Amino acid sequence: MGEPTDWPDELPAEVRRARVGDVAGIRMLVDAHVGDRRLLAKDMVTLYEDVQEFFVAVDGERVVGCGALHVLWEDLAEVRTLAVAEHVQGRGIGAGLLARLMEQAHELGVRRLFCLTFETGFFARHGFVPIDELPVDPTAVAELLRSSDEGVAEFLDLERVRPNTLGNVRMLVTLTDAPLCTGNRPD
Repeated sequence: MGEPTDWPDELPAEVRRARVGDVAGIRMLVDAHVGDRRLLAKDMVTLYEDVQEFFVAVDGERVVGCGALHVLWEDLAEVRTLAVAEHVQGRGIGAGLLARLMEQAHELGVRRLFCLTFETGFFARHGFVPIDELPVDPTAVAELLRSSDEGVAEFLDLERVRPNTLGNVRMLVTLTDAPLCTGNRPD
């Protein structure tokens, strides 16, 4: 598998773990992408509850990108809420965030990452491939059905969330096959 083609010489923002002070900025990014259905709306309480799952890209004090890693099962996690402010898109910030999320998944012992996305080209450049079937066995599905998390409901393609997921593509990457599985930039 080839190296990604969208690494800039230097990222125009610092990528780091999110802090509670970043939640308002994350919310602004999410809200900017809800209208075109690129992201689902999230309540502030949900963002605070999930802040430990997020990485952010910051330019000074301003959040210009965000992404979250949500563990779904013993060897599977989901890349969620990956967004970059419009004025800095195309500068490698999304790739930098995804690399950090992939690195975090690797550190947690997760072998596979899933996403539900319209941005198939972006994710394909990072080793993700479209899938049709759920990448978990029926025993895991039975357990996942117990979750109250809306993202898990989307993952399972439950009837009640289908209007939210229309047009999205399910994609999966095995970290050992991914060009950025360690999160390090190619030299």
